[in-house]
Amino acid sequence: MKNILRFSGIIIIFLLMSYITHGQPLTVGNSYLQLNAAADDPLYTTYAAAMQRSRLYGDKAYKMDYYSGNVPLNYSSDQSGKMYNIWKVNQVVVNKMSEYHVRPRVVASFPDMAILEYEPFRGIAVQELFFVYSSRTALVRMYVTNTDSISHAVEVYPVIDLDKDSLFADRWDEAGKAYFTKRYETKKRLISNLYAKAPYPTDVMDLFTANFEIYSYGGYNQTPDEFYNTIKTDWYAENRNDSLNGITGKRVRMIALHGKFVLQPGASADIRYFRGIQGLQEDTDSLMKEIETLKNINLQPFVDENVALFASVPEIEFENPDEKLVYLGALNLVRGCMLPPAGKTTHNFYVFSRNPVWGWGHGHQVLHESLSMMAYVYLDALSAEGSQRVYMEQQGDDGLIAYRHGPRGAQTYPHKGKPTTSAPFYSWINWEVYEVSGDRQFLSDAYKSGVEYVEWLFKNRDTDGDGLFEWGPYGIIENVRDWYNAVFQVSAERYLDVDKEDISDELECLDLSLMVVKELRSLSKMAGALGKKKDARKWSHKADEISEKINDLMWDEETGFYYHINKKDHSWYFMSRDLRRQEIIGFLPLWAEACPPERAERLVETLTDPDKFWRKYGVPTLAADDPWYSPYVDYCCKWNGPVWLLWDYMVFDGLVNYGYNDLARQLAGKMMLAVTTQLKKNHNYWESFSPDNDVLNCPSNYIWDSIMAKLLIRLQELK
Repeated sequence: MKNILRFSGIIIIFLLMSYITHGQPLTVGNSYLQLNAAADDPLYTTYAAAMQRSRLYGDKAYKMDYYSGNVPLNYSSDQSGKMYNIWKVNQVVVNKMSEYHVRPRVVASFPDMAILEYEPFRGIAVQELFFVYSSRTALVRMYVTNTDSISHAVEVYPVIDLDKDSLFADRWDEAGKAYFTKRYETKKRLISNLYAKAPYPTDVMDLFTANFEIYSYGGYNQTPDEFYNTIKTDWYAENRNDSLNGITGKRVRMIALHGKFVLQPGASADIRYFRGIQGLQEDTDSLMKEIETLKNINLQPFVDENVALFASVPEIEFENPDEKLVYLGALNLVRGCMLPPAGKTTHNFYVFSRNPVWGWGHGHQVLHESLSMMAYVYLDALSAEGSQRVYMEQQGDDGLIAYRHGPRGAQTYPHKGKPTTSAPFYSWINWEVYEVSGDRQFLSDAYKSGVEYVEWLFKNRDTDGDGLFEWGPYGIIENVRDWYNAVFQVSAERYLDVDKEDISDELECLDLSLMVVKELRSLSKMAGALGKKKDARKWSHKADEISEKINDLMWDEETGFYYHINKKDHSWYFMSRDLRRQEIIGFLPLWAEACPPERAERLVETLTDPDKFWRKYGVPTLAADDPWYSPYVDYCCKWNGPVWLLWDYMVFDGLVNYGYNDLARQLAGKMMLAVTTQLKKNHNYWESFSPDNDVLNCPSNYIWDSIMAKLLIRLQELK
């Protein structure tokens, strides 16, 4: 009886071979984009659909784990669990990467896809493509080749694993050979909840299918290790069953598909499985048609599109291979955050992160996040310009650039009857974008818009007309430096309400005043490039005037540093509080070119003091000898110690402005160490980094870390 069962199984396997699609392995046509990244290399591994196939609501991006030994190669999506494949070769189950004959290496990584190579079993070579095709569809293509001299019986078990028993195995569609599930996704998030009134789907469905004939399917309330026991059937048992349980109509933790193949020596198979996710109310037929199209489509053109996308990127020959991975990863990060026009904007825009998703990060564009466009422009200049045009398109008639702009329109967050803007990096970004794109029409439009905005700032953020600037009444968000700010924040534990806690509208603010100087200097450059020589001189003169006032009133000779001052009397005190707390913004006069050379020397002495700012992983937001200093990144939005790469980049930029190129390189090295340390550990970028520690908790995959690509280009220019 046992021999009969064994012989019948072999016949079935050979019969199933008739439908295998052979295909070809994928190739990357530019050697610069070919990688060989192992598990501990600093590779960014989050992927989102290409902009033209993406949407804001119901969007799914994925994190790839190719580095954890105790799990299979897998792809996880925020709130949606993981998908992965378990291998069985000649009845040997291979369910963990630590058991693979050759562990995965990433040979290419783009914003929407990764290509890997590995061997789950000796003689079974796999080129695996993970491809986020659209906001609702992702696929895994395993191009499997038998490199051995003997045949191998191969079984695959693609799995969706929710890691909890709330996946309802709804039905099996026999015509479409697809498993359908239902489940619930909450809008609650650790950092900030998704907008309650926005149409994020909460009741969702999964569609799980493959391009091969499904031998069996099933659903289980099992851990991956328990599922191993299910598929590792006892060969000698009389009641042996090599099929999955075919469950529908029940709640499970995981669902699985099952395919069987025999590979002759030298033979290959193109094996694909697909996951579709969308709201229950959406049309199922269109999703099924999208996936059906992908079952046999040639995937090489999608790889070629990515190669073409990177055609304009400077191909820097890095001495350190880590730098190249950071460089390409930073560009993948920013591109992965871009979404197509929607709602009240006719231009593409970005979110702070596609995976994970949180409310504040989906609240549309803010100028300080838009500093990422200075890196993105090298990848896609037209798209970077489009993102900046969102501000132009929604700019107020009075010149206001609101705190946020995007599909829901300008969001001004009015407070005490006044609207809220953001840190005015606007014309600086536009100038930097133009310097790469060379687009004269964009420059002309950006200049007009920038003039209107800076005039708004003069009218609304210098309320006493003394030539120095104060943040608006809702300064807690407008000043970009959030909570845990040693100067603007009244109490160490921020236990007061917003109006009592934040005093940034009651000071002459060093940071805002310097940002206005930078805007004016940028407008001067823009005017000069447009042939408006009179305007260029005017903006340069205004910048010099404000710089002179900053040096007269905000420089403390005793400590050799710049500080905020009281708006009423220009003193160092607000009530009984001494405002002379050394923050990173004290170095911004170098960035704004507002600092006399002799004062620059003193700033550099403070900057390079290891007991203050010259820390292991970069320049902290607050001096390490300040009593409020904390190197612990345990949440978002902290300005009492953590390193924020954009602000460190501004310090880098300032050092270059004043000829401190060697120090600029050293600072860049610290920033690189912060980034590579995390990418090697967890393959994420982060909102902020600890200046002293390698363990942190804050929002991950944050768009503005793409500034690292700009930093690396600048370093190359310094050579």
